[in-house]
Amino acid sequence: MKLFVVIFVSIFLPHGFSDDTSNAATTGTPVSIVGRYELSSSDKFYEYMTALGVGFFTKNLAAAATPIATISKEGDLWTIKTETTFKTTTITFKLGEEFDETTGDDRTCKTTITMDGTTKMLTNQVCSGKAYRIDREFSPTQMTMKLYADSVTSTRIYRRL
Repeated sequence: MKLFVVIFVSIFLPHGFSDDTSNAATTGTPVSIVGRYELSSSDKFYEYMTALGVGFFTKNLAAAATPIATISKEGDLWTIKTETTFKTTTITFKLGEEFDETTGDDRTCKTTITMDGTTKMLTNQVCSGKAYRIDREFSPTQMTMKLYADSVTSTRIYRRL
């Protein structure tokens, strides 16, 4: 079930920046990645989980869930906590440092999370020799998550709470 951390937060995410990360050069509006987000729309998530090899029961629970992702930062440690009615998962990491992750469906992965600029968090996972990617892009009102597995791309939009 820790797969949901990767999928819902996955939080998925990259270069060190502060809680006051800003994209003022492009929008004039400061954007903080730190915050709480609730899933508001999802496209091809079931297909994404199928590409990961997630079992039928877990796929149906995950597809029906409306997760809340909380991203926090203390010093250089980031935490992504994903909560649903049936499971809560948490990962803690330093940007750019590989760590061992056990996903919600019990896959063991080597995961590295980095930043691309100040509003994009990138997660790269290698699980049983297969590579997966999760990109999170933040705006003042939402987090857009793109999840990649094989030829499937799922897009999940989370509104900022």
